[in-house]
Amino acid sequence: MPYCNFMFSMVTLGMFLTLLSSYPSPCLTQRGSTGLENLKIIDSLLRNYDRRATPTNTMGEPTDVSCEVFIRSFGSISEKAMDYQVDLYLRQHWFDPRLNHSDITQVLDLNDPKLVQAIWKPEVYFPNAKEAEFQYVTVPNLLLSIKPQGQILYMLRLKLTFSCMMELNKYPLDDQICTMEIASFSKTMRELILKWSPEPVKLSPEVKMPQFKVQDVIAEECDESAVLGNYSCLAAKFNLHRSIGFHLVQSYIPTILFVIVSWVSFWMDVEHVPGRVALGVTTLLTISSKSAGLSSESPQVSYVKAIDVWMGACTAFVFLALIEFTVVNYLWRRASRNRNNMWPSDYFIPEDQKETNKTETEICLLPLEEIKNGCTGVRVENGKSSPRTVPLCDRSKRWEARYAMAIDESCRFCFPLAFLVFNAVYWWYYLFQT
Repeated sequence: MPYCNFMFSMVTLGMFLTLLSSYPSPCLTQRGSTGLENLKIIDSLLRNYDRRATPTNTMGEPTDVSCEVFIRSFGSISEKAMDYQVDLYLRQHWFDPRLNHSDITQVLDLNDPKLVQAIWKPEVYFPNAKEAEFQYVTVPNLLLSIKPQGQILYMLRLKLTFSCMMELNKYPLDDQICTMEIASFSKTMRELILKWSPEPVKLSPEVKMPQFKVQDVIAEECDESAVLGNYSCLAAKFNLHRSIGFHLVQSYIPTILFVIVSWVSFWMDVEHVPGRVALGVTTLLTISSKSAGLSSESPQVSYVKAIDVWMGACTAFVFLALIEFTVVNYLWRRASRNRNNMWPSDYFIPEDQKETNKTETEICLLPLEEIKNGCTGVRVENGKSSPRTVPLCDRSKRWEARYAMAIDESCRFCFPLAFLVFNAVYWWYYLFQT
């Protein structure tokens, strides 16, 4: 019986040791190999490894590092701060002959920061980045893979805020080019050369922005030797096209309606002073408040933007409609004063109203058709009938009234025509010419 218990214990211990030896290391794995074999390989590779020297230092030539970027999210483009945010994966490939081991037949993945730190990596940075964050949730987001024949892949995830100097002359009908730069920080081109991989920049299919569309991405080598020195530099340029839908609904269509409403006063009688003044002042205040709201939301720059030209022109159309009524009303009142000064108040009675006496105010506010077409005569002698009629509507003395009505009638067509011409020139210039 004791012998049986001893044999059972030995068998159990053997199974436990076998299971323990086959359990992979959580920080180092090789597909098809055990964790113990991986540790032995890493120990042999790092025994005489100097991470301060470049992989090709002994060969007397620079190390070529090919880079590629996978953009997970792209957004938060701010015209006021002149920047944008990107969440990306940076992948770097290079050849390190010191890590070429015959026993490495498959990819050897290292995700332990301490092991990754023991291996040489390119010291790159982002020259035009304002802020940068390394992702630690839930583990440090980095990976170093040792491939057969000494090929190395180093990948890490970053959240970056890049500066983007925008030209806002055509805002909000503009296209912008935002740049992302990658450069060597400490190694000159004699030691390190950065290159783009065959597929340099990839965007996730889920990348969508509320106001912009990425039309094209251009990957090139940047020349900033005057600023950075003789250091290798890469640049990715994002051609961004602004969608006009938001500004069309919030800015352009409402202001067009405000301008059209201001034209309603041209179809109102000259005598309707309170109505025409209220309409002109209301539309002018409304479009002015709209312009002030857009100015607070748009970036503050020292030059004129496309939205400034539009709002200025719409405000001018509404203001000119109010000025037009001021001129018309002035001419109309002047014509009325001339009539009152030439004849006594009881003279100004039209011929078809000879049996009815009218006051001076009623005479001054005669219907427009009678003033325009002329009156045949008036009754005199304190309202009594007389066979003699005195001509009231002498055209030489009514030029102010005729001009007032002519201005109103011409403005009914001139203002819409001028606004259509302005729209044609505005949209042609900002959408096609520039």
